[in-house]
Amino acid sequence: MNEMKFWQRLYMQIYDTVTNADMWMNIGMIVFKIVAIIVISRIVVSVVQAAVNRVFQHRKDSKIQMDQRRVDTMRVLVNNVVRYTLYFLAILMILQLLGIDLKPVLVSAGVLGLAVGFGAQSLVRDIITGFFIIFEDQFAVGDVVTINNMTGTVQEIGLRITRVRSWTGEVHIFPNGTITQVTNFSLQNTMSVVDVSVAYEEDLKQVEQVLKEVLQLAQTELTDIVAEPQILGVHAFGPSEVIMRVTAECKPNTHHGVNRNLRAMIRTEFTKRGIQIPYPKIVAMQGKGQGQTVGHA
Repeated sequence: MNEMKFWQRLYMQIYDTVTNADMWMNIGMIVFKIVAIIVISRIVVSVVQAAVNRVFQHRKDSKIQMDQRRVDTMRVLVNNVVRYTLYFLAILMILQLLGIDLKPVLVSAGVLGLAVGFGAQSLVRDIITGFFIIFEDQFAVGDVVTINNMTGTVQEIGLRITRVRSWTGEVHIFPNGTITQVTNFSLQNTMSVVDVSVAYEEDLKQVEQVLKEVLQLAQTELTDIVAEPQILGVHAFGPSEVIMRVTAECKPNTHHGVNRNLRAMIRTEFTKRGIQIPYPKIVAMQGKGQGQTVGHA
């Protein structure tokens, strides 16, 4: 009998709870407010980031001109800070709606932050290093760099990490504190250096004249060349060739493309002028010491 009464009371309590309209109204309002906070926070983040992108947009007619590399880096950094800050505030508002007192949470967060500061020294080092990378303008978004022997284009500089995309498509992520050596190929003009091999039988004065004409044409056609190309003369002697060196100052990180174009133009002009480019040969002996030179592919 007592067991029956117990189950009846339990049933009535559950029934009263389930059928309590005020309780469901309160839960519905809390869920609605949480969803509204999430949606509004995402909208605010999108609007603020759009405004930040507009502020950091490059304007050619602006009286204040800044380095586009630094502008892109600051734009990415400000967007990250805005996103983290707004989402953190949204989480605090949700916790408050759930009835959690924020004062102990904030105090605990302060104590936890102090403990993390001692325990996570690498994280602090990453953030400090990232700040100095941006402050000293060591490299910026869009720069081609070599970081710790890994070469690629900087995609993002965050508060903690740097993302670099290699030319084959891989994305390498470096904690800022681990960046010990950086080579930046995008700060200064680069030098295109092309070694040209000609046969010993060729007239070097004629070769220099042809190279001079080719380099003059290249300076006109190749917009990446920023100064008059130079013929440095004979650079070295090979087993079957004389090596001549030409140079051209180019825009930052464009020397590889200029090298390829110069080689193609020189090869085409040498073929037109009948200037022989050396290749390995085999001498076949026939009869009484007579020899015949045969080309070897």
